[in-house]
Amino acid sequence: MAASDGLVARATAAVQPVTTLGWVAVVLTAVTGVIHLALGVGALPTPLGWASILAAVGFAGAIALYLLDYRRRLVLVLGLPFVGSQIVLWYILNEPQSLADVSLVGGIDKVVQVILIVLYVVLYTREQ
Repeated sequence: MAASDGLVARATAAVQPVTTLGWVAVVLTAVTGVIHLALGVGALPTPLGWASILAAVGFAGAIALYLLDYRRRLVLVLGLPFVGSQIVLWYILNEPQSLADVSLVGGIDKVVQVILIVLYVVLYTREQ
């Protein structure tokens, strides 16, 4: 057995399993990430398009760190302002006056993000 095999075995053994609620958060984070990627690509080359793509990359990175159990609690804490600021910025940029002003995709994304904020808080309190 090579020295690197032992390192991989120790690293794998140290990873905490993802709970069912954690998987729900991962899936919803992927949903909002894919939405941001699609909207961002559609809005290129505008600054908003690039910002949306950057947000999608942030969501993908967060998913990877969470699944690898790399400072999972910190990832959850940082997810709160990350997701929360996107909700606020979306509202400022779009200035919806009623539900009729909200696109279907935008509405789904914001509902997902509000659920994510709740999930991140719950998961943070449950993580060791």
